[in-house]
Amino acid sequence: MLIAIRTRLEKSKNINRDSYVWNTTNALINSAESPIITMVLTRSGNIYDAGVFSIAYAVGALMLFVGQYGFRRYQSSDIREKYSFSEYYGIRILTCIAMMIAVVLYCIYGVIFRNYNMEKCWAVFLVNCLKCVQSFTDVAHGRMQQKGRLDVATKCSAIRYVLEMGVFIPAYLITENLVASLLVSVIVSTAEAMLTSMNAIRDYAELKPTFNRRRMVQMLIEGFPLFISLFLNIYLSNAPKYAIDAYLTEEIQAIYNIVFMPAFVVQLIVHFLFNPIITSYAEVWARGEIKRFKKLVIRQMKMVLVLTLIGVVIAATIGAPVLGWLFKVDLSGYRRELVIVMIGGGMLAYSVFLNTVITIIRMHRTLIYSYGAAAIAAFAMSGFFVVNYGILGATTLYAVIMTVLTVMLGSIVFYRIRKEGESLS
Repeated sequence: MLIAIRTRLEKSKNINRDSYVWNTTNALINSAESPIITMVLTRSGNIYDAGVFSIAYAVGALMLFVGQYGFRRYQSSDIREKYSFSEYYGIRILTCIAMMIAVVLYCIYGVIFRNYNMEKCWAVFLVNCLKCVQSFTDVAHGRMQQKGRLDVATKCSAIRYVLEMGVFIPAYLITENLVASLLVSVIVSTAEAMLTSMNAIRDYAELKPTFNRRRMVQMLIEGFPLFISLFLNIYLSNAPKYAIDAYLTEEIQAIYNIVFMPAFVVQLIVHFLFNPIITSYAEVWARGEIKRFKKLVIRQMKMVLVLTLIGVVIAATIGAPVLGWLFKVDLSGYRRELVIVMIGGGMLAYSVFLNTVITIIRMHRTLIYSYGAAAIAAFAMSGFFVVNYGILGATTLYAVIMTVLTVMLGSIVFYRIRKEGESLS
Protein backbone atom coordinates (compact mmCIF):
# COMPACT_ATOMS: atom_id res chain seq x y z
CA MET A 1 0.00 0.00 0.00
CA LEU A 2 2.74 2.48 0.96
CA ILE A 3 4.68 1.74 -2.23
CA ALA A 4 1.52 2.21 -4.29
CA ILE A 5 0.93 5.62 -2.69
CA ARG A 6 4.52 6.69 -3.45
CA THR A 7 4.20 5.53 -7.05
CA ARG A 8 0.98 7.50 -7.47
CA LEU A 9 2.44 10.66 -5.97
CA GLU A 10 5.58 10.48 -8.15
CA LYS A 11 3.74 9.81 -11.41
CA SER A 12 4.32 12.73 -13.80
CA LYS A 13 4.65 13.24 -17.55
CA ASN A 14 6.15 16.71 -17.13
CA ILE A 15 7.78 17.38 -13.75
CA ASN A 16 8.43 21.11 -14.35
CA ARG A 17 4.86 21.78 -15.42
CA ASP A 18 3.41 19.72 -12.59
CA SER A 19 5.69 21.44 -10.07
CA TYR A 20 4.37 24.85 -11.14
CA VAL A 21 0.72 23.73 -11.21
CA TRP A 22 0.83 21.94 -7.87
CA ASN A 23 2.86 24.71 -6.20
CA THR A 24 0.22 27.24 -7.29
CA THR A 25 -2.63 24.96 -6.23
CA ASN A 26 -1.01 24.31 -2.87
CA ALA A 27 -0.49 28.05 -2.22
CA LEU A 28 -4.11 28.83 -3.08
CA ILE A 29 -5.52 26.06 -0.87
CA ASN A 30 -3.24 27.05 2.01
CA SER A 31 -4.32 30.70 1.70
CA ALA A 32 -7.99 29.69 1.55
CA GLU A 33 -7.93 27.45 4.65
CA SER A 34 -8.43 30.16 7.28
CA PRO A 35 -11.07 32.17 5.32
CA ILE A 36 -13.10 29.04 4.52
CA ILE A 37 -13.11 27.79 8.11
CA THR A 38 -13.95 31.29 9.38
CA MET A 39 -16.80 31.44 6.87
CA VAL A 40 -18.20 28.14 8.13
CA LEU A 41 -18.03 29.37 11.73
CA THR A 42 -19.66 32.75 11.09
CA ARG A 43 -22.37 31.37 8.79
CA SER A 44 -23.15 28.82 11.50
CA GLY A 45 -23.96 31.79 13.73
CA ASN A 46 -21.06 31.34 16.13
CA ILE A 47 -18.98 34.49 15.83
CA TYR A 48 -17.36 33.77 19.22
CA ASP A 49 -15.84 30.54 17.84
CA ALA A 50 -14.72 32.48 14.76
CA GLY A 51 -12.86 34.92 17.01
CA VAL A 52 -11.22 32.11 18.98
CA PHE A 53 -10.16 30.38 15.77
CA SER A 54 -8.78 33.67 14.38
CA ILE A 55 -6.38 34.25 17.27
CA ALA A 56 -5.47 30.53 17.40
CA TYR A 57 -4.58 30.65 13.70
CA ALA A 58 -2.59 33.90 14.19
CA VAL A 59 -0.58 32.29 17.00
CA GLY A 60 -0.12 29.19 14.83
CA ALA A 61 1.22 31.28 11.95
CA LEU A 62 3.82 32.75 14.31
CA MET A 63 4.79 29.46 15.92
CA LEU A 64 5.10 27.77 12.52
CA PHE A 65 8.28 29.76 11.92
CA VAL A 66 9.69 28.55 15.23
CA GLY A 67 9.18 25.00 13.97
CA GLN A 68 10.58 25.67 10.51
CA TYR A 69 13.29 28.12 11.66
CA GLY A 70 13.52 29.47 8.12
CA PHE A 71 15.39 26.36 6.95
CA ARG A 72 13.13 25.48 3.98
CA ARG A 73 14.67 27.99 1.56
CA TYR A 74 18.16 27.17 2.81
CA GLN A 75 17.64 23.42 2.56
CA SER A 76 15.99 23.39 -0.87
CA SER A 77 18.81 25.53 -2.32
CA ASP A 78 21.58 23.49 -0.64
CA ILE A 79 22.42 21.72 -3.89
CA ARG A 80 25.95 20.77 -2.81
CA GLU A 81 24.56 19.42 0.47
CA LYS A 82 26.67 21.37 2.93
CA TYR A 83 24.37 19.76 5.47
CA SER A 84 22.97 16.27 5.00
CA PHE A 85 19.27 15.47 5.11
CA SER A 86 19.81 13.58 8.37
CA GLU A 87 21.13 16.83 9.91
CA TYR A 88 18.18 18.85 8.60
CA TYR A 89 15.86 16.11 9.88
CA GLY A 90 17.50 16.06 13.30
CA ILE A 91 17.33 19.79 13.82
CA ARG A 92 13.73 19.89 12.59
CA ILE A 93 12.74 17.43 15.31
CA LEU A 94 14.25 19.76 17.91
CA THR A 95 12.68 22.94 16.48
CA CYS A 96 9.27 21.25 16.37
CA ILE A 97 9.66 20.26 20.03
CA ALA A 98 10.67 23.86 20.81
CA MET A 99 7.60 25.06 18.90
CA MET A 100 5.19 22.97 20.97
CA ILE A 101 6.90 23.95 24.25
CA ALA A 102 6.44 27.58 23.21
CA VAL A 103 2.75 26.91 22.49
CA VAL A 104 2.21 25.38 25.94
CA LEU A 105 3.94 28.37 27.55
CA TYR A 106 1.75 30.72 25.49
CA CYS A 107 -1.39 28.93 26.70
CA ILE A 108 -0.21 29.22 30.33
CA TYR A 109 0.45 32.92 29.72
CA GLY A 110 -3.03 33.25 28.21
CA VAL A 111 -4.68 31.69 31.28
CA ILE A 112 -2.75 33.84 33.77
CA PHE A 113 -2.68 37.21 32.00
CA ARG A 114 -5.47 37.14 29.38
CA ASN A 115 -8.21 35.15 31.10
CA TYR A 116 -8.19 32.31 28.55
CA ASN A 117 -10.70 29.56 29.35
CA MET A 118 -9.81 25.91 28.73
CA GLU A 119 -11.75 25.80 25.45
CA LYS A 120 -9.68 28.66 24.03
CA CYS A 121 -6.44 27.07 25.29
CA TRP A 122 -7.29 23.77 23.63
CA ALA A 123 -8.22 25.54 20.38
CA VAL A 124 -4.87 27.36 20.33
CA PHE A 125 -3.01 24.14 21.16
CA LEU A 126 -4.78 22.04 18.49
CA VAL A 127 -4.38 24.63 15.72
CA ASN A 128 -0.68 24.67 16.58
CA CYS A 129 -0.63 20.87 16.39
CA LEU A 130 -1.81 21.26 12.78
CA LYS A 131 0.99 23.76 12.19
CA CYS A 132 3.49 21.40 13.82
CA VAL A 133 2.50 18.67 11.34
CA GLN A 134 3.06 21.22 8.56
CA SER A 135 6.46 22.17 9.98
CA PHE A 136 7.58 18.56 10.49
CA THR A 137 6.64 17.44 6.96
CA ASP A 138 8.25 20.58 5.54
CA VAL A 139 11.73 19.09 6.05
CA ALA A 140 10.73 16.14 3.85
CA HIS A 141 9.29 18.52 1.26
CA GLY A 142 12.54 20.51 1.27
CA ARG A 143 14.44 17.32 0.42
CA MET A 144 12.04 16.53 -2.43
CA GLN A 145 12.46 20.05 -3.82
CA GLN A 146 16.23 19.71 -3.43
CA LYS A 147 16.02 16.59 -5.61
CA GLY A 148 13.87 18.31 -8.25
CA ARG A 149 10.49 16.90 -7.14
CA LEU A 150 8.63 19.96 -5.90
CA ASP A 151 5.54 18.45 -7.53
CA VAL A 152 5.54 15.52 -5.09
CA ALA A 153 6.04 17.82 -2.08
CA THR A 154 3.22 20.18 -3.03
CA LYS A 155 0.85 17.31 -3.86
CA CYS A 156 1.32 16.00 -0.32
CA SER A 157 0.69 19.44 1.20
CA ALA A 158 -2.35 20.18 -0.94
CA ILE A 159 -3.95 16.83 -0.07
CA ARG A 160 -3.37 17.48 3.63
CA TYR A 161 -4.93 20.96 3.56
CA VAL A 162 -7.99 19.64 1.70
CA LEU A 163 -8.42 16.79 4.20
CA GLU A 164 -8.02 19.14 7.19
CA MET A 165 -10.86 21.30 5.92
CA GLY A 166 -12.79 18.31 4.59
CA VAL A 167 -13.09 16.72 8.04
CA PHE A 168 -13.30 19.92 10.11
CA ILE A 169 -16.33 21.37 8.30
CA PRO A 170 -18.71 18.38 8.64
CA ALA A 171 -17.43 17.71 12.17
CA TYR A 172 -18.26 21.27 13.22
CA LEU A 173 -21.63 21.32 11.47
CA ILE A 174 -22.56 18.11 13.32
CA THR A 175 -21.10 18.83 16.77
CA GLU A 176 -20.94 22.66 16.82
CA ASN A 177 -17.85 22.11 18.97
CA LEU A 178 -14.67 23.89 17.85
CA VAL A 179 -12.25 21.84 19.97
CA ALA A 180 -13.70 18.45 18.95
CA SER A 181 -13.64 19.43 15.27
CA LEU A 182 -10.01 20.59 15.50
CA LEU A 183 -9.06 17.34 17.24
CA VAL A 184 -10.51 15.33 14.35
CA SER A 185 -8.53 17.51 11.91
CA VAL A 186 -5.29 16.93 13.82
CA ILE A 187 -5.78 13.14 13.80
CA VAL A 188 -6.57 13.06 10.06
CA SER A 189 -3.75 15.51 9.21
CA THR A 190 -1.19 13.42 11.11
CA ALA A 191 -2.35 10.20 9.43
CA GLU A 192 -2.21 11.85 5.99
CA ALA A 193 1.31 13.14 6.67
CA MET A 194 2.53 9.65 7.55
CA LEU A 195 0.95 8.11 4.42
CA THR A 196 2.13 10.78 1.96
CA SER A 197 4.99 13.12 3.00
CA MET A 198 6.85 10.84 5.39
CA ASN A 199 6.19 7.88 3.11
CA ALA A 200 7.28 9.57 -0.14
CA ILE A 201 10.51 10.90 1.38
CA ARG A 202 11.84 7.31 1.60
CA ASP A 203 12.60 7.45 -2.13
CA TYR A 204 14.84 10.50 -1.63
CA ALA A 205 16.51 10.01 1.74
CA GLU A 206 16.86 7.72 4.72
CA LEU A 207 14.68 8.76 7.68
CA LYS A 208 17.47 8.70 10.20
CA PRO A 209 18.14 11.93 12.16
CA THR A 210 21.63 13.07 13.15
CA PHE A 211 22.25 15.08 16.32
CA ASN A 212 25.71 16.64 16.22
CA ARG A 213 25.90 19.50 18.72
CA ARG A 214 28.60 21.51 16.92
CA ARG A 215 26.94 21.18 13.51
CA MET A 216 23.51 21.98 14.94
CA VAL A 217 24.77 25.17 16.60
CA GLN A 218 26.38 26.13 13.29
CA MET A 219 23.09 25.56 11.44
CA LEU A 220 21.11 27.57 13.99
CA ILE A 221 23.53 30.50 13.68
CA GLU A 222 23.44 30.44 9.88
CA GLY A 223 19.66 30.22 9.76
CA PHE A 224 18.99 32.89 12.40
CA PRO A 225 18.82 36.00 10.13
CA LEU A 226 16.24 34.39 7.85
CA PHE A 227 14.30 32.94 10.79
CA ILE A 228 14.05 36.21 12.68
CA SER A 229 13.02 38.22 9.59
CA LEU A 230 10.27 35.71 8.70
CA PHE A 231 9.15 35.46 12.34
CA LEU A 232 8.94 39.25 12.71
CA ASN A 233 7.19 39.57 9.35
CA ILE A 234 4.39 37.31 10.60
CA TYR A 235 4.31 39.16 13.93
CA LEU A 236 3.92 42.49 12.13
CA SER A 237 1.10 41.16 9.96
CA ASN A 238 -0.77 39.87 13.02
CA ALA A 239 0.20 42.51 15.62
CA PRO A 240 -3.32 44.06 15.62
CA LYS A 241 -4.84 40.60 16.24
CA TYR A 242 -2.63 40.05 19.27
CA ALA A 243 -3.60 43.49 20.61
CA ILE A 244 -7.31 42.76 20.08
CA ASP A 245 -6.85 39.46 21.91
CA ALA A 246 -5.31 41.33 24.85
CA TYR A 247 -7.81 44.18 25.14
CA LEU A 248 -11.06 43.41 23.28
CA THR A 249 -13.47 40.50 22.68
CA GLU A 250 -13.59 37.37 20.50
CA GLU A 251 -16.49 38.87 18.54
CA ILE A 252 -14.40 41.94 17.62
CA GLN A 253 -11.51 39.61 16.77
CA ALA A 254 -13.75 37.78 14.30
CA ILE A 255 -14.92 41.02 12.66
CA TYR A 256 -11.35 42.27 12.32
CA ASN A 257 -10.24 38.97 10.83
CA ILE A 258 -12.96 39.23 8.17
CA VAL A 259 -12.14 42.88 7.39
CA PHE A 260 -8.43 41.99 7.27
CA MET A 261 -8.71 39.14 4.75
CA PRO A 262 -8.59 41.27 1.55
CA ALA A 263 -5.16 42.58 2.63
CA PHE A 264 -3.54 39.41 1.30
CA VAL A 265 -5.20 39.58 -2.13
CA VAL A 266 -2.69 42.05 -3.61
CA GLN A 267 0.22 40.17 -2.00
CA LEU A 268 -1.01 36.85 -3.41
CA ILE A 269 -1.31 38.29 -6.93
CA VAL A 270 2.15 39.85 -6.69
CA HIS A 271 3.51 36.51 -5.45
CA PHE A 272 2.31 34.76 -8.61
CA LEU A 273 3.47 37.60 -10.88
CA PHE A 274 6.92 37.98 -9.36
CA ASN A 275 8.04 34.44 -8.51
CA PRO A 276 8.53 33.36 -12.17
CA ILE A 277 10.93 36.27 -12.84
CA ILE A 278 13.10 36.14 -9.69
CA THR A 279 15.86 34.29 -11.53
CA SER A 280 15.93 36.83 -14.36
CA TYR A 281 16.25 39.70 -11.83
CA ALA A 282 19.18 37.90 -10.19
CA GLU A 283 20.87 37.38 -13.57
CA VAL A 284 20.51 41.08 -14.47
CA TRP A 285 22.06 42.07 -11.13
CA ALA A 286 24.87 39.52 -11.49
CA ARG A 287 25.75 40.92 -14.95
CA GLY A 288 26.08 44.40 -13.44
CA GLU A 289 23.22 45.89 -15.52
CA ILE A 290 22.28 48.30 -12.74
CA LYS A 291 20.15 50.70 -14.78
CA ARG A 292 18.11 47.86 -16.20
CA PHE A 293 17.76 46.30 -12.76
CA LYS A 294 16.48 49.61 -11.36
CA LYS A 295 13.93 49.86 -14.17
CA LEU A 296 12.71 46.32 -13.46
CA VAL A 297 12.29 47.12 -9.76
CA ILE A 298 10.40 50.35 -10.48
CA ARG A 299 8.18 48.60 -13.04
CA GLN A 300 7.21 45.97 -10.49
CA MET A 301 6.50 48.66 -7.90
CA LYS A 302 4.23 50.46 -10.35
CA MET A 303 2.37 47.20 -10.92
CA VAL A 304 1.85 46.81 -7.17
CA LEU A 305 0.55 50.39 -7.02
CA VAL A 306 -2.00 49.72 -9.75
CA LEU A 307 -3.21 46.54 -8.06
CA THR A 308 -3.45 48.34 -4.71
CA LEU A 309 -5.52 51.16 -6.23
CA ILE A 310 -7.87 48.62 -7.82
CA GLY A 311 -8.20 46.92 -4.43
CA VAL A 312 -8.95 50.24 -2.72
CA VAL A 313 -11.71 51.04 -5.25
CA ILE A 314 -13.28 47.58 -4.76
CA ALA A 315 -13.06 47.92 -0.97
CA ALA A 316 -14.69 51.36 -1.07
CA THR A 317 -17.58 50.22 -3.27
CA ILE A 318 -18.59 46.56 -3.09
CA GLY A 319 -16.12 45.23 -0.51
CA ALA A 320 -18.33 45.45 2.59
CA PRO A 321 -21.51 44.00 0.98
CA VAL A 322 -19.65 41.08 -0.64
CA LEU A 323 -17.68 40.14 2.49
CA GLY A 324 -20.79 40.60 4.61
CA TRP A 325 -22.73 38.20 2.39
CA LEU A 326 -19.92 35.63 2.33
CA PHE A 327 -19.48 35.57 6.10
CA LYS A 328 -23.09 36.37 7.02
CA VAL A 329 -21.99 39.36 9.11
CA ASP A 330 -23.10 42.99 8.83
CA LEU A 331 -20.03 44.96 7.67
CA SER A 332 -21.88 48.06 6.45
CA GLY A 333 -20.17 50.18 9.11
CA TYR A 334 -16.64 49.06 8.18
CA ARG A 335 -16.15 50.54 4.70
CA ARG A 336 -13.45 52.92 5.93
CA GLU A 337 -11.59 50.10 7.71
CA LEU A 338 -11.66 47.98 4.52
CA VAL A 339 -10.06 50.79 2.52
CA ILE A 340 -7.32 51.22 5.14
CA VAL A 341 -6.69 47.46 5.16
CA MET A 342 -6.28 47.43 1.37
CA ILE A 343 -3.73 50.24 1.63
CA GLY A 344 -1.91 48.17 4.26
CA GLY A 345 -2.17 45.15 1.96
CA GLY A 346 -0.46 47.13 -0.79
CA MET A 347 2.32 48.06 1.63
CA LEU A 348 2.61 44.40 2.63
CA ALA A 349 3.00 43.47 -1.05
CA TYR A 350 5.72 46.11 -1.41
CA SER A 351 7.55 44.80 1.67
CA VAL A 352 7.47 41.19 0.40
CA PHE A 353 8.75 42.29 -3.02
CA LEU A 354 11.50 44.50 -1.56
CA ASN A 355 12.49 41.73 0.86
CA THR A 356 13.15 39.47 -2.14
CA VAL A 357 15.09 42.21 -3.96
CA ILE A 358 17.24 42.75 -0.86
CA THR A 359 18.03 39.03 -0.87
CA ILE A 360 19.00 39.20 -4.56
CA ILE A 361 21.37 42.14 -3.98
CA ARG A 362 22.82 40.33 -0.94
CA MET A 363 21.78 42.85 1.72
CA HIS A 364 19.69 40.33 3.63
CA ARG A 365 21.47 40.92 6.94
CA THR A 366 19.83 44.37 7.07
CA LEU A 367 16.43 42.64 7.26
CA ILE A 368 16.97 41.96 10.98
CA TYR A 369 17.29 45.69 11.71
CA SER A 370 14.36 46.72 9.50
CA TYR A 371 11.92 44.11 10.80
CA GLY A 372 13.21 44.53 14.35
CA ALA A 373 12.58 48.30 14.32
CA ALA A 374 9.10 47.80 12.84
CA ALA A 375 8.28 45.11 15.42
CA ILE A 376 9.33 47.36 18.32
CA ALA A 377 7.13 50.15 16.91
CA ALA A 378 4.19 47.74 16.52
CA PHE A 379 4.56 46.44 20.07
CA ALA A 380 4.77 49.98 21.48
CA MET A 381 1.78 51.36 19.56
CA SER A 382 -0.64 48.41 19.39
CA GLY A 383 -2.25 48.90 22.78
CA PHE A 384 -2.91 52.61 22.21
CA PHE A 385 -4.44 52.15 18.76
CA VAL A 386 -6.66 49.19 19.66
CA VAL A 387 -7.85 50.34 23.09
CA ASN A 388 -8.76 53.85 21.90
CA TYR A 389 -10.04 53.18 18.38
CA GLY A 390 -11.05 49.49 18.22
CA ILE A 391 -11.12 47.94 14.74
CA LEU A 392 -10.37 51.31 13.12
CA GLY A 393 -7.27 51.55 15.30
CA ALA A 394 -6.26 47.96 14.45
CA THR A 395 -6.51 48.53 10.70
CA THR A 396 -4.72 51.89 10.96
CA LEU A 397 -1.95 50.29 13.04
CA TYR A 398 -1.51 47.60 10.37
CA ALA A 399 -1.31 50.15 7.53
CA VAL A 400 1.13 52.37 9.46
CA ILE A 401 3.43 49.46 10.37
CA MET A 402 3.55 48.15 6.80
CA THR A 403 4.19 51.65 5.41
CA VAL A 404 7.09 52.21 7.81
CA LEU A 405 8.56 48.81 6.93
CA THR A 406 8.19 49.47 3.19
CA VAL A 407 9.97 52.83 3.48
CA MET A 408 12.88 51.22 5.35
CA LEU A 409 13.24 48.34 2.89
CA GLY A 410 12.87 50.66 -0.10
CA SER A 411 15.60 52.92 1.27
CA ILE A 412 17.97 49.95 1.55
CA VAL A 413 17.23 48.78 -2.01
CA PHE A 414 17.69 52.13 -3.74
CA TYR A 415 20.72 53.06 -1.62
CA ARG A 416 22.43 49.83 -2.72
CA ILE A 417 21.41 50.34 -6.36
CA ARG A 418 22.81 53.91 -6.30
CA LYS A 419 26.09 52.83 -4.66
CA GLU A 420 26.51 49.92 -7.09
CA GLY A 421 25.84 52.23 -10.02
CA GLU A 422 28.45 54.71 -8.79
CA SER A 423 31.07 52.00 -8.37
CA LEU A 424 30.57 50.83 -11.95
CA SER A 425 30.53 54.28 -13.54
